[in-house]
Amino acid sequence: MEEEKDLSVLVMEALRERLGERVDDYAFPPPVFHMMHGEFVALDLEEGVFKARFPVLEGYQNPYRAMQGGMVAAAVDNTLGPLSVLVAPPNVTRQLEMTYSRAVTMEMGHILVEARLVERKGRKLIFTAEVFSPGGERLARARALHWIFEDPGD
Repeated sequence: MEEEKDLSVLVMEALRERLGERVDDYAFPPPVFHMMHGEFVALDLEEGVFKARFPVLEGYQNPYRAMQGGMVAAAVDNTLGPLSVLVAPPNVTRQLEMTYSRAVTMEMGHILVEARLVERKGRKLIFTAEVFSPGGERLARARALHWIFEDPGD
């Protein structure tokens, strides 16, 4: 995986290489990534792996004082989305399945999301993601189906 200090530059270079002149048509990283205070942690394009860190903020709490499941899913989607743009032609999330194992608490401070491209078959992309505590405990996992806008062979 690439070093954190150069990661934003490497991500943008990879994006420019993939999208060429169309790079300016995209908000990257997306505004929602910034809104959630996301931070790129690691990228390995050969392995199709992208990691991002998100803080656990008070405003994300559910009534049990744990991070709302939808916010955990948003962190996952905010990691899968950038990876999908970096490894495939423009595509969208068609389905996202989340399985939660443990509560995300304020004491954790942040979560780490590791997204991975598992399969590409025609216009379908299959991704998985895992959400970890700072200590490495798995908190949730996800599976996503993305759909490429246009047939890459066209």
